[in-house]
Amino acid sequence: MRVAMWYNNRDVRLEEMPTPQIGPGELLVRVVASGICGSDVMEWYRLDKAPLVLGHEIGGQIVAVGDGVEGYKEGERVSAAHHVPCNKCHYCLSGHHTVCDTLRRTNFEPGGFAEYIRLPAINVERGVFLLPDEVSYEEATFIEPIACVVRGQRLAHMQPGHSVLIIGSGIAGLLHLQLARMLGASRVVATDIVDYRLETARQFGADAVFHAEEDLPARLRHVNDGRLADLVIVCTGATSAIVQALQLVERGGTVLFFAPTGPGITIPISVNELFWRNEITLTTSYAGSPADYAAALELIQARHIHVGEMITHRLGLAETELGFQLVADAQNSIKVIIEPQR
Repeated sequence: MRVAMWYNNRDVRLEEMPTPQIGPGELLVRVVASGICGSDVMEWYRLDKAPLVLGHEIGGQIVAVGDGVEGYKEGERVSAAHHVPCNKCHYCLSGHHTVCDTLRRTNFEPGGFAEYIRLPAINVERGVFLLPDEVSYEEATFIEPIACVVRGQRLAHMQPGHSVLIIGSGIAGLLHLQLARMLGASRVVATDIVDYRLETARQFGADAVFHAEEDLPARLRHVNDGRLADLVIVCTGATSAIVQALQLVERGGTVLFFAPTGPGITIPISVNELFWRNEITLTTSYAGSPADYAAALELIQARHIHVGEMITHRLGLAETELGFQLVADAQNSIKVIIEPQR
């Protein structure tokens, strides 16, 4: 089968490798659509593992079913979680499924930028989702990123009536924008350094959009009844964005650091100003649990979050390198989908 083998963001090669062989409890899935995630282009996180086949946001069709598999059959349309938890360790039992050791060890073989993937038995048992007729393969590639967004806003205790500021209006920021709207945010403001993304945020329902180099505290107060934001969601790893977030959260508010920084980045924090005097909460989130995946699929099916309009590029497997460059450059693209069967 053909795969897109990643060596770095500007060296992704179309190569051949054997189609995975499945065993008991496993599934073989023909990948129809696979999204490029922002984490896929984090070279500092990936280079020591290269070459490898990436891709974890998939929609596909079951083409082979291993012995003992119940509930799935050939021809069914599915998406799947690449990481799944054990559901019995200390972390899972305390609601922190995404820091489970099992979750961090599980994965597809080889990855979504391939014509076929093998789903291990544990993934089949805990992380396969049948696609309703209303949800296309392309839309299925948004299940994983929306699951991450759902988990993030839950951990940040997003509430109806909160004002929300989103720093970084790429795909994650736009999904956060839509979910915050659906959950009853009183006002959603978005920032970015790219005009194209600011305009896209406006189209997806932002009440106001500001260039990140503006006087953001003043602009935010002007549109938010004199207050800063109850919830600030940081969807970029830029150090300047993190510093801005700490200046833009209202007393008693929360900052959700949704995107990672580069390695070794530290930020000085005034404990008195943020925590003691103003009761600011700083929190993070990582990945999504199977329950978050299920919620994400329901949000897509019910059209509470619109995802099809976010797709700006559809590329064949041989064009995966171009897709990585588009995502890494973060300019005039939002969601890039790879179609391995083209």
